[in-house]
Amino acid sequence: MGVQGLTTYVESNRNFLQDVRFRDSRLVIDGCSLYFRLYFKYGFDQQHGGDYDAFACFLNEFLSALETCNIKPYVVLDGGMDPSDKKFATLRQRLQSRIKEADSICHGRNGSVLPILVRKVFLQVLNQRGIPLVQCPAEADWEIACLARQWNCPVLTNDSDFYIFDLPAGYLPLNFFQWTNLNGKASQRYIPSRCYTTNNLCRCFGGMNRELLPLCAVLTGNDYGAPKETETLLALADVSALGRGGGRGRGKAPVSRVEGILIWLSSFPNVTEALKEVSRLMDGAAGAGRRGQGGGLSSKLLAAMQEYNIKAQSPLAPWFSEGTLAPRGKTSGLAQLPECLSLAAARGQLSPLALDAFVMQRVLLIPQVENSKLASSHCSSRPIRQAVYGILLQKAENTASPASGALPAKAGQVQMQGRGRGRGGGGRGQQGPEHVFNAAPVQTQSHGSGSPIFVEEYDRLDLNLSKKQVEPVILWNHIHLDGLSQAPAAVRRGVLFEVLGVTQSALAPVPLHLQLAVAVTGFWLREATPAPSQPLLQALVIGMIYGELTSNNQPGAPRKVPVAPQLNWAAERGFLSALDRQRVRSGERRRMDVGATHCLSQWQSCLWSALCLNQLLLVPLPEPNVSLLFSGTLVHGLFRYLKEGWPVESLLPGGSLSGQLCFCLLDAVKGCSLKANPSSFGSGKKNRGRGRGRRGRGGRGGRGRSRGGGRGSEEINNRFALLMSEEEEEEED
Repeated sequence: MGVQGLTTYVESNRNFLQDVRFRDSRLVIDGCSLYFRLYFKYGFDQQHGGDYDAFACFLNEFLSALETCNIKPYVVLDGGMDPSDKKFATLRQRLQSRIKEADSICHGRNGSVLPILVRKVFLQVLNQRGIPLVQCPAEADWEIACLARQWNCPVLTNDSDFYIFDLPAGYLPLNFFQWTNLNGKASQRYIPSRCYTTNNLCRCFGGMNRELLPLCAVLTGNDYGAPKETETLLALADVSALGRGGGRGRGKAPVSRVEGILIWLSSFPNVTEALKEVSRLMDGAAGAGRRGQGGGLSSKLLAAMQEYNIKAQSPLAPWFSEGTLAPRGKTSGLAQLPECLSLAAARGQLSPLALDAFVMQRVLLIPQVENSKLASSHCSSRPIRQAVYGILLQKAENTASPASGALPAKAGQVQMQGRGRGRGGGGRGQQGPEHVFNAAPVQTQSHGSGSPIFVEEYDRLDLNLSKKQVEPVILWNHIHLDGLSQAPAAVRRGVLFEVLGVTQSALAPVPLHLQLAVAVTGFWLREATPAPSQPLLQALVIGMIYGELTSNNQPGAPRKVPVAPQLNWAAERGFLSALDRQRVRSGERRRMDVGATHCLSQWQSCLWSALCLNQLLLVPLPEPNVSLLFSGTLVHGLFRYLKEGWPVESLLPGGSLSGQLCFCLLDAVKGCSLKANPSSFGSGKKNRGRGRGRRGRGGRGGRGRSRGGGRGSEEINNRFALLMSEEEEEEED
């Protein structure tokens, strides 16, 4: 949520905030607010797709600062969209704004766009550190406030709604939380901060009743929107005059609209009297014969105020104390999820995209920095999302049998609603490809047999937000939602391989914890448009190897025990230093390569969608550590170096593990980019009439191709086990 103008007004007045030395306490953290704040405030890369490694290190430093001050964090995250749709117009507006900002960044101008995998990195770091967390079904503000009230501890966020919630221990705005500036003796370290309470605000307005603050939020305009009659009411109450400084004496500095409303509300003893005045003013304006308009507005305002009515008992408290979920009402869409997925969602192990598709049949795709003249980068990963939708929305009794052969000619066709042909690309890529799968469409019983359902995807078309009707598809190797927990891991892994178009044999030489990343990269080579170049693929793979070798150096991260003492660490450290020198440095005047940026955005979208599918299938493949997979400034710098004609071997020490692994992964990616089965799930470029893009890929492994495969691959895999923690080992079924 958010109340317009309230943060600026409160934070500019020192009387509303009290200096505190924060330590030795629980702290309820608004997780989404935190990762947005940390990423943007401290200037991490946006232009090149994000520096996830640097962000993970910084987040570890933040958590270590809390630990030093004996602060116990409990992180609460937003989940899917509000099913009431009250905020949907606001969400669309924000999405449109981010599309424009992403384009601005792409052209070297200012903007703020969060890289698509920051949330995943945030969750992975929290899990590595053992930080308690929960993902709510929808927006988490109310649950955060209830938990903080029950525990009598403060909330850390940047959400202005917390200036309205009546929290006994107050609200710590992130803007004043000086966690990088610890003070005090070693045994009594504290974080300097400032704390807000509703008591402080109301005291400054003559002891105003705190119960009137929610009415202030609704009148001012929060993200859920005030009733349309509010402007008329404020004019009748002369609040607009107060907001300009009127009625407060000549020579007074103008005050804000927020202050004008607070001044007006402070004249009432309670909410009842304030709403009576609302009715009187509105009925007087309506005139004879139209009485009752004021009462109607009063009812709307009172209903909107309930968003801030927090309970003494939090529905989240049992989760943090016992690991149990509070029962959801029968009207909740998520109540229909199997228990295994409900628990996964609460742990943050089922993405908001899956929750929105299941409950709303609607998803908002995150804008990325890319070439706006080409199709959205999310077009390349649409087949993966269609599989997600098919698993979530199919009914077991409606599943077509693959053996029946009665499959529609155009199952899985993407139906669009847009502005027609796009600019630049002749319109072919703008609307996205028409995928034709050997899979059945999802049917609905409510609309009768043969009536398909769709998921609305909101995505970029040129520089405008566009809605596309995307048909879920049932996989040839179909799996039912209710049977997920009973399905063997091998079956669930087979579904994942089917969607990505890879085989187990192609991935066999790859360390287990990198198999999903390699499979996604092969899928990306097949689906991305324009086709990725060889230097770009090599840069991406070398970036993965860099991350693996630096994983032991992350502050606070779990250490990995080497089991191969013969490894030449001196050579590997030299390799890391050589790669670091290739990074794109902040402030460089050289223009970014928009083509590479767009192509890598497609890769990130493919990984984002595949991570969602892997979670939905209850993680048949280990999740890769995203902060180790991709660093935008490094990959762009390596691509620039390799594009100038330098061979891969010039970066890799001779005979090193990193060099052998590089060629092993390049060979594996090439094998995964070849269609595993022409009739399996996924479109492939051949089906889209773009087979000519396949020419010249035979040398994808470069001159060292022979070094990766064959008998040596098993040896490389075994040696590379030193970079894997015990938790990453595959469980036997």
